[in-house]
Amino acid sequence: MTKEVLFIHGAGRGAHDEDGKLVASLKNVLGSEYQIRYPQMPNEGVPQYAPWKAQILVELAAIEGKPFLVGHSLGGSVLVKALAEEKVDAAGLFVIASPYWGAEDWEVEEYQLPENFAARLPKGLPIFLYHSRDDEIVPFEHQAIYAEKLPQATVRQFDGRGHQFNDDLSEVAADIASL
Repeated sequence: MTKEVLFIHGAGRGAHDEDGKLVASLKNVLGSEYQIRYPQMPNEGVPQYAPWKAQILVELAAIEGKPFLVGHSLGGSVLVKALAEEKVDAAGLFVIASPYWGAEDWEVEEYQLPENFAARLPKGLPIFLYHSRDDEIVPFEHQAIYAEKLPQATVRQFDGRGHQFNDDLSEVAADIASL
């Protein structure tokens, strides 16, 4: 049986195309045993939470079994919030270079997580957090906030990978395969 991965890209004009390189890396390492769903999210240049969440729910409804959920940048933070708001049965959550909304200079209310979001996530859900110290878009410190709020998460930190992880998600693929 093929295992399914849902990958949610980041925001900004051309983000779907840019993050397609991350998806290609993931596909290359995971191989044919995995199917990756990679939807174009609504209005990526000027995103809004509600349409992105709605698209995620449509994608999840089309998946049989427990998918691996992977989100890059805004996609990761939207996945976390959607999981805190909806009952979703997933095999794992992989959050890559994602902003923590509500942190200094990142106060955008529509994306902010509820105070008790960690308690609302599915019990026993494996969570992995990835960030590079030289991320030029999302401050590295945002990972520490997620890690504090999600002490059960596995934290992976990198040097020299930037926001786009040099288009290499081999570590994420290894973590997915480990589950």
